[in-house]
Amino acid sequence: MLAVISPAKTLDFSSELASYSSSRPELLEHSAELIDVARQLSPADIASLMKISDKLAGLNAARFAEWTKDLPEDLARPAVFAFKGDVYTGLDAASLSAEQLNYAQKHLRILSGLYGLLRPMDLMMAYRLEMGIKLANERGTNLYQFWGEIITKKLNQALAEQGDNILVNLASNEYFKAVKPKLLDGTVITPVFKDQKNGQYKIISFYAKKARGLMARYMFDKQVTTLEQLSQFDYQGYYFDEASSDASTLVFLRDEAE
Repeated sequence: MLAVISPAKTLDFSSELASYSSSRPELLEHSAELIDVARQLSPADIASLMKISDKLAGLNAARFAEWTKDLPEDLARPAVFAFKGDVYTGLDAASLSAEQLNYAQKHLRILSGLYGLLRPMDLMMAYRLEMGIKLANERGTNLYQFWGEIITKKLNQALAEQGDNILVNLASNEYFKAVKPKLLDGTVITPVFKDQKNGQYKIISFYAKKARGLMARYMFDKQVTTLEQLSQFDYQGYYFDEASSDASTLVFLRDEAE
């Protein structure tokens, strides 16, 4: 069973890390092509393209300028420890054991606008390049066209290596659009997380993002291998709603606290 998650805008390159064996991203040649494109952008271009402040645009122009395939130790860290958004709060990578990280390395992939596909322990440098932005390049007008079938082929390779054909989609719509399900050698299962509010169950973005990370963590904790095990997810009050689920969608509900 292989899960995919999205990256995060918030990064952490300063907290102390235990010593772990790291790996190198497998699609760095493609990343270098994107960096060449990004380096042609002025801070004003970046601010307009990414809809961010001038200060953030200047920071990201500097990141593009210093990026290198060498991934120097003082500027790079494993992806699962570098991202710090809501999904990663749920995943809580800092508390994973070496055994759990080994499992995650085989059974989790992080979709990325710059790196395409990252294993948890793949080194990365700080960047901001969201999959949905319209960055014109030699392969097309956006990053979906740039990555084409490359990400899907890598996922097929990972599915083959880890031993079954189930891909658990814990990514956002923006990022999962970079995957081509029709070319995937596997079945896509999408968990959906709904929280009760005013008597109704709804997808609430903040909670749903955190729940995606919680489910990834559940997979690491239980070393999940079957859909039955996946449906037993019960972290932080969620429970499986079989009546609302189907062959490709697993619905999990959480009631309002009394």
